[in-house]
Amino acid sequence: MKKPDNERRGDFKRDDYGEKRDRRNSRDTQSREEPREDLIIGRNAVAEALKSGRAIDCAFVAKGERSGAVVPLIAKCREKGIIIKEADSRKLDFMCGHANHQGIVLTAAAHAYSTVEDILALAEERGEPPFIILCDGLEDPHNLGAIIRTAECCGAHGVIVPQRRSVGLTWAVGKASAGALEYVPVAKVTNLNTVIEELKEKGLWVYAADADGQSWYKADLSGPIALVIGSEGNGVSRLVREKCDAVLSIPMKGQINSLNASVAAGILMAGVTACREKGAK
Repeated sequence: MKKPDNERRGDFKRDDYGEKRDRRNSRDTQSREEPREDLIIGRNAVAEALKSGRAIDCAFVAKGERSGAVVPLIAKCREKGIIIKEADSRKLDFMCGHANHQGIVLTAAAHAYSTVEDILALAEERGEPPFIILCDGLEDPHNLGAIIRTAECCGAHGVIVPQRRSVGLTWAVGKASAGALEYVPVAKVTNLNTVIEELKEKGLWVYAADADGQSWYKADLSGPIALVIGSEGNGVSRLVREKCDAVLSIPMKGQINSLNASVAAGILMAGVTACREKGAK
């Protein structure tokens, strides 16, 4: 499940004058870039967002910024469990389109987070065995958005992501989900291993997706199930894998022996749906 190549290439004219002009225009565009819609910029705006209870993905604080009004804001973020990332002040300048960020910026979540209890309650409300997707360290927002979209199409009751080392509900995730984020609950948890233990206690079978497991079509996927999808580069982490009941793999017939994380997740989710439809007949 290797991370896709996201390299973007410039398209410049061949003549020297045109090339210089395009590069100059590119720099001008960057310097005039408008702040992203998901950013909450500056101390007053950040304070009000934290007070209102708005869903926040993470906080960016300028390196070395530990004085004045920023200090209680950082403390409030920690109190609310918001991930805090240090960033060079120049990076914040660029992110904010050179608006006066005053050393602190929040990224608003594209949708409010749910809880694991909400996800289980949805399954109970529908009268269905729980079907949950756990994402272990996904970093590409397009992968997470695609997984949420497929989860909605396959009737999954929710998606769970860890608080750290994972992409959250950014606006890019919301866009990639193509609207599915409005229908699929997404929970952010502190410890994925603890959640897996809790799900197993509630009767769910937890399967990790990895290359060296049993073929998915030989497994009984009709009951209460949680699928664990690993990160783009490293797959499912060792500790998470050890907590799972079994490992499922997708038979590969071609020359390439790995799949994009969201594609692998889609195949397995479709397999769960097929098993459930077959069992319902």
